[in-house]
Amino acid sequence: MSVKPRNLLVGIDSGTQSTKALLVDGDTGEVLASASSPHQLLSDLPPGHLEQHPQEWFTAMELALQEVLGADGVNPKHVRAIGVSGQQHGFVPLDVDGEVIRPAKLWCDTSTAKQCDEIIARVGGLARFIELTGNPLPPGFTASKIAWLEEIEPANYARLHTVLLPHDYLNFRLTGERRMECGDASGTALLDVRRRAWCEEVVAAIDDDLAAKLPPLIPNDEPCGTLAQDLASKWGMDKSVLVSSGGGDNMMSAIGTGNVAEGVVTVSLGTSGTIFAYSTRPVVDTDGDVAAFCDSTGAWLPLVCTMNVTVATELTKSLFDADDDWLEGAVNSISAGSDGLLLIPYFEGERTPNVPNGTGVWFGANRTTHTPAHFARAAMEGATLGLSVGLAKLQELGARRTEIRLTGGGSNSPAWRQIAADVFGLPVVCLEQRESAAFGAAIQAKWCWQRQQSPDASIADIAGEWVRPVESTRANPDAARSETYRTLGRLHDRVSLSLDGAFNAHREFITGGSESKGHQR
Repeated sequence: MSVKPRNLLVGIDSGTQSTKALLVDGDTGEVLASASSPHQLLSDLPPGHLEQHPQEWFTAMELALQEVLGADGVNPKHVRAIGVSGQQHGFVPLDVDGEVIRPAKLWCDTSTAKQCDEIIARVGGLARFIELTGNPLPPGFTASKIAWLEEIEPANYARLHTVLLPHDYLNFRLTGERRMECGDASGTALLDVRRRAWCEEVVAAIDDDLAAKLPPLIPNDEPCGTLAQDLASKWGMDKSVLVSSGGGDNMMSAIGTGNVAEGVVTVSLGTSGTIFAYSTRPVVDTDGDVAAFCDSTGAWLPLVCTMNVTVATELTKSLFDADDDWLEGAVNSISAGSDGLLLIPYFEGERTPNVPNGTGVWFGANRTTHTPAHFARAAMEGATLGLSVGLAKLQELGARRTEIRLTGGGSNSPAWRQIAADVFGLPVVCLEQRESAAFGAAIQAKWCWQRQQSPDASIADIAGEWVRPVESTRANPDAARSETYRTLGRLHDRVSLSLDGAFNAHREFITGGSESKGHQR
């Protein structure tokens, strides 16, 4: 570091597997140091139960934070603000003294399906639930986890004083304040996203006394609080350090990818896939395929999630005992459309479309296409075509699209970037800073701190300056290949729909008929 920055920011991202910290120059947006510390899921839980101890998040955050503050030339006294991103939907129950009552049930915990059905029935059905909140109620969302605690662990529920989400818990540990912001709160299914306020009817459908246990909602441009004095002393910081409102990981990733103005769409090519776009108005999907989230800037963030993206390519690599270099070469050796070989990549079931009993299906295998290279390209194409269904849904609901910002491990592949551009029919580009959630948290912290001096400060201006596309990664769509993928996409949808009964029959075969569910599209 040639010149010691006088203003520093910290961005935290607490995920399912680890917590990351970025130390950012508050004047230039340069990332000066980064660190990560792991945490574990609880073991030996029944199927469908996924839980963690919130203390592990704080411990991991502190370790990562101390590592970046210990970087050469860093003076912790120059830290001005901290922003926290956290995994969405997790339920952290606090008692009146601020102690965690039991481990947090996470976004990926599916043990509360029964409670989802019961809550939906109490308010008059799914259509009525979406009318009230703007969202459906899948098991991952927080509302059913609260109802589960009330039903299954009544003694623990009797101690419940405050409902927090994972990033709220870290904010609480940093500041002592029990607060929530609308972006993360919209993933509880307790918020009316149109009004940005708690939905009284749904809250009461769980418990008449639950409203008193929900924290106050704060604006995204205001601080959650200031850093607790004992932590400021321990970490060598000034006691005036602000902690911004923070937000869920998707909301912070939107900020960290510059998705703070209409036209930009973020697509994550991770194990699963997400697609989201900024909107100045609520975007509610009456079918429930699109999550009607608020964002963490004061606007909205319609989002679509698919379950199978790099899952498809990783399984294909393992099938041929291959690595990423082989995959890249194999994909590039086959033309767009894979000569008609199509993968329906529902290896983990699927969320969009809602195919919980779905399986992976290779369609179109013949003497020409039954080669490792064809399977490799079809895996990338199938996962991307699945994402395109969500992108089309966002467009139907009015989301503008001019450019795709790619994140996630799949975006490291030039071949995949070109396939994405051709399938989506839009330019795609990666960004200089790949830790988009932690970087977004730092940008929000900058906004919060700057507004203390300049109330008109704009987060769009900050993101526009700090979020930098890497032009060498840009891929533009080719008209002929895009037409090929439009045709292949129609085939993808037709094959998927035609397998409706087969998916259910297959599930009945392997479970003895005890767990079959419908395929809705």
